[in-house]
Amino acid sequence: MCHLQLRTLLFVAWVLGYIAFLLATRKMWTGKYVRSPLARSLFMNMISESEEAGQETQEWYKCSPDLLGEVVRPLFVQSHLDQDTQAFLRRSIEKSGWMFTQFYHSFISTVLSPMVSRTSINGFLGRGSMFVFSADQLQQLLRVDPEWRGERLLDLGAGDGGVTEVMGAHFREVYATEVSPPMKWHLQRKKYRLLGIDEWQHTGFQYDLISCLNLLDRCDDPLDLLRGIHRSLVPSTGRLILAAVLPFQPWVEIGGKWQRPREHIKVKGKKWEEQVTNLSNEVFREVGFEVEAVTRLPYLCEGDMYKDYYVLDDAVFVLKPVEE
Repeated sequence: MCHLQLRTLLFVAWVLGYIAFLLATRKMWTGKYVRSPLARSLFMNMISESEEAGQETQEWYKCSPDLLGEVVRPLFVQSHLDQDTQAFLRRSIEKSGWMFTQFYHSFISTVLSPMVSRTSINGFLGRGSMFVFSADQLQQLLRVDPEWRGERLLDLGAGDGGVTEVMGAHFREVYATEVSPPMKWHLQRKKYRLLGIDEWQHTGFQYDLISCLNLLDRCDDPLDLLRGIHRSLVPSTGRLILAAVLPFQPWVEIGGKWQRPREHIKVKGKKWEEQVTNLSNEVFREVGFEVEAVTRLPYLCEGDMYKDYYVLDDAVFVLKPVEE
């Protein structure tokens, strides 16, 4: 009995010590680092609707056309901060302030991270939702109006289905793939048709739109993936919408550990525009795709107790298959 009580006391002490550590860390991050009064002031300006705020957030969407290749330059579509993006940022800020929820999330993540992938942990906790583009930004890229409808959409690596919803509004049938069991549950709950990782290429039908959003740098065989997408699109009218975080840094997560993929795409250039040009002129052409449109967007993710949100630099392409 005494031994059990001692173990219980030690566990309680560990939990309290862990919470104290999190509080100290949060205080540091909310002090002179990320959440200084200046940083918070800048952020609140960014999500306001004032003209000054619009200028601040354009850094997320900024492109220097002169640095794009001659073929790519006229295909660039200028995007801007819009209401849907602002709404996502506001929700993220609100959630980051839920202290007890954030403590619980942090504790579970610490316990499970050595054994379970970050994606599955987020799926289990119902956190880490992503934002790639709004409905208006998607329509601008695809050059369609809000009433346009296609037959079939396939979203590869759909996560919790948040971005799938934006695209799915335009399609009669929505298919999705995902490797994380908790994320699969979210997709099934939203009534999407789940396909196996290899099954989507062998269904006997083709897709009007396939989305591959921030997946190219997280898979073992990215060029094989692109070739499979090429074969699975409806000829002539089918399109691939592909998002890639730049600078391009491929890693694959297996069992909570990160390793280099078997097949490594080398993207030349240091600046965003240079890598976009290289992807367009070399990588995509090699597997039979031609760029129809490209834009620069922030790849946003819900934050945690340390940051309100996380942002990466995305290039979002609309690609059309070129018949050989």
